[in-house]
Amino acid sequence: MLSSNQLRQKYLDFFSKKIDKPHVVIPSSSLVPENDPTTLFTSSGMQPLVPYLLGEKHPMGTRLVDSQKSFRSQDIEEVGDNRHTTFFEMLGNWSLGDYFKKEQLRWVFTFLTKEVGLDPHRLFVTVFRGSPKLNISRDSESVQIWQQLFSEVGVEAKDIDLSEQNGLQGGHIFYYDEKKNWWSRSGVPAQMPAGEPGGPDSEIFYDFGAELGLHEKSVFANQPCHVNCDCGRFMEIGNSVFMQYQKQTDDSFKELSQQNVDFGGGFERILAAANQNGDIFKTDLFVPIIKKLEELSGKSYDADNETCQAMRVIADHVKASVMLVVDGVVPANKAQGYFERRLIRRAIGYADKIGITNEFIAPLVKVIVEMYGDAYPSVATQKKMVVQIISAEEKKYRQTLFKGLRELRSVWVKRSKSGAGAIKPEEAAKEAFYFFQSWGIPVDTYMDMTEELPRETIIEEFNKLREEHAATSRTASVGMFKGGLADQSEITTKYHTTTHLLHAALRQILGTHVQQKGSNITAERLRFDFSNVDPLTTNQQKQVETQVNEWIAADLPVGMQKMAKQDALKSGAVAFFIEKYPDEVSVYTIGKNPVGMKPGEDWISRELCGGPHVTHTGTIGKVKIIKEQSVSAGVRRIYMELAK
Repeated sequence: MLSSNQLRQKYLDFFSKKIDKPHVVIPSSSLVPENDPTTLFTSSGMQPLVPYLLGEKHPMGTRLVDSQKSFRSQDIEEVGDNRHTTFFEMLGNWSLGDYFKKEQLRWVFTFLTKEVGLDPHRLFVTVFRGSPKLNISRDSESVQIWQQLFSEVGVEAKDIDLSEQNGLQGGHIFYYDEKKNWWSRSGVPAQMPAGEPGGPDSEIFYDFGAELGLHEKSVFANQPCHVNCDCGRFMEIGNSVFMQYQKQTDDSFKELSQQNVDFGGGFERILAAANQNGDIFKTDLFVPIIKKLEELSGKSYDADNETCQAMRVIADHVKASVMLVVDGVVPANKAQGYFERRLIRRAIGYADKIGITNEFIAPLVKVIVEMYGDAYPSVATQKKMVVQIISAEEKKYRQTLFKGLRELRSVWVKRSKSGAGAIKPEEAAKEAFYFFQSWGIPVDTYMDMTEELPRETIIEEFNKLREEHAATSRTASVGMFKGGLADQSEITTKYHTTTHLLHAALRQILGTHVQQKGSNITAERLRFDFSNVDPLTTNQQKQVETQVNEWIAADLPVGMQKMAKQDALKSGAVAFFIEKYPDEVSVYTIGKNPVGMKPGEDWISRELCGGPHVTHTGTIGKVKIIKEQSVSAGVRRIYMELAK
């Protein structure tokens, strides 16, 4: 069987070594976008590359390839079937105004059939039907290319329209409208804001076989089966987006200055196809986690539908939680932290359903770290911290859940004694949401405690309230700038440089175990999160503040060098997410001799960073610590501001 590490490497090698004019391998970006204020998470491979799709020159050239970590919070409720996850990897190759349809479709077809070994008879593709409303024609060019590729391997590929109404009809190429074969970050064309890039796409599906009878066994049995049917027979494994249009203010579409290719290959799904099993949870990306859950619960993954679903949810949610913590997200009630907390709580809820009532997450975290340590080194280096943060959240939630259930029962007893009786559905939904927000009680648990209330109505109203809350959480990220800055004003630039001094002071006074876990900077103050188990004593806070101000008063020069990543690390530069940086990096050094090699003597701080910074520390002015507090287990937070 093809392993996940083998598949990932095969893909990167194919595009970087096995075709003419090879692609440059770029590292995965963080799950938390650094320079995109429109979203909380990196949810697709193209997200970090939007400026270059719009025409900005990429430092690595016009042909790129990567495996991008992704997280889609909107898929949380979908997890439980054989193919949906919140965390996933997206294999991507990119043409930034270089090659286009002819090369792209041939290369991806060759990779899937020759390198991965998929049977071409089991591959089916879709293309854009065209839209008079958008003034964009049918993608006949892609159809012709696909027919040529299929014919070369002995497959007759008829192109079929309206398969969603009439079924497969013996075809291998199918037309769909913009609801299925158009891609942008915002979805269909009507939802795209002005300035957003997008374009028609060509999706690739793998057929697990009519002989399995999946369609006949599904709720769609009385409808025609087609590749976009959700019966489970077909699985989308890749999508070549021809990113060539940009939405205008009048809702029309204008051709970009360059024709781009944005390919997204579902890593987990391609692996499932390669191993001829439609359940991605039976690949080596999940099997070790499932085995541990079987051991902890004493139940088999295949025992029944409820157990299978529960183990899928737990495996996905704990894995996603680990990856988010590694990229600096800690459980909280707002923004990214809200989803981290929700994942952990849902995992605990499903664990209870299969009889795991004790703390169980730490053993799963250790399994996940072993699985991903080679591909993403920061997962391994932060193992201890990840276990601390997630285990502490689990323990806290179990205690809170117990108190919440006791409080809920108390509310219902008081209501009953007062003669008020059952409350109205809309009031019950608000009450359920209150206990969900305040105590973490799932709405299902709330509903299980009463039989007289209309379950579906209350859950529907509850979901509306939760969606409104999630939308509010998402807006929390608006205005964020690269590196956690709200803007690039003089004051925020001063605070950004101060975070480097603060980081250095903490590592000097507390120890080199201190690692930056995140930052947020506004014109009023800086916020700096870092790894440390214990709170800082009053004396330690004073030492840190004094040291930072001494370095500021020394008016130390701040230098920037472009260096090869490995050279930067050898020179003593600090970087805790090494794999996210390209081969050439910007290194900011603070000290008497910014180009020197002697830490402590030549410089006091050297970090990989995107800037901006002051040129001399003396321009910052005196600063003071205004608060130090806990964020989660093992993570502390310091607020600093300029002294008045």
